[in-house]
Amino acid sequence: MEDEMFEQLMYVLNQLVTWIAAGAMVFGGVVPYIPQYRDIRRTQNAEGFSTYVCLVLLVANILRILFRFGRYFETPLLWQSIVMIATMLIMLNLCTNVRVATELQTKRRSFTDFDWSHFWSWSRFVDYLQCVVAFTLLAAYVTYLLLDSSVFVESLGFLAVFTEAMLGTPQLYCNYQNKSTEGMSIKMVMMWTSGDTFKTGYFLLTEAPVQFWTCGLLQVGVDIAILFQVYYYSRYPQKPVSHTVSHTTSTKAL
Repeated sequence: MEDEMFEQLMYVLNQLVTWIAAGAMVFGGVVPYIPQYRDIRRTQNAEGFSTYVCLVLLVANILRILFRFGRYFETPLLWQSIVMIATMLIMLNLCTNVRVATELQTKRRSFTDFDWSHFWSWSRFVDYLQCVVAFTLLAAYVTYLLLDSSVFVESLGFLAVFTEAMLGTPQLYCNYQNKSTEGMSIKMVMMWTSGDTFKTGYFLLTEAPVQFWTCGLLQVGVDIAILFQVYYYSRYPQKPVSHTVSHTTSTKAL
């Protein structure tokens, strides 16, 4: 009797841990962007945040969803991609509104201009939506045509997670250009690092496809490089630290 109760207790605990881990996987990736979102809303300045981070995550998660049609992976990872896509669209909407409200240039830039010099630096949120929809339809069509090719499917999976592994590189480059991490939420990067470490461990424990955990390790490395920038630019400032937050949005950082 006691053995049976113990087995039931262990089963309940195991299910509870599984649900908590799955919930952390689905929503944990969103948490780092909450402090960044609040900072941008509070200061009405998006200079320190690179919207190319949004581009990287949108591409990565769209490709990951398409990869599931060719090779099954855990359902929490699918929901994580859906939630992340919605979050990045919300961040893009905020950054676009802030930039348009503060920049002096009145000429409207749109996706349908097909001007690569202003790619991902458009004046309306709807232009970003058009680009995301166009990319999704094109990628879905190619995937449909080549779904029977195992080489294509595995390459698609690698491209999805490798793109996500490069998540921090736009922010890394933005910090390098500005010679400062001012305006970037350090909390966001700390949460990136802890979340990516947890995620990589989850991939290993659930025996996810090898593309997932190898690129997870790469992603942790990029996060650590950004944290080093925080230390380096605070200890060895490359430009005077402003005491008031500038409300002039840099198109270079967006």
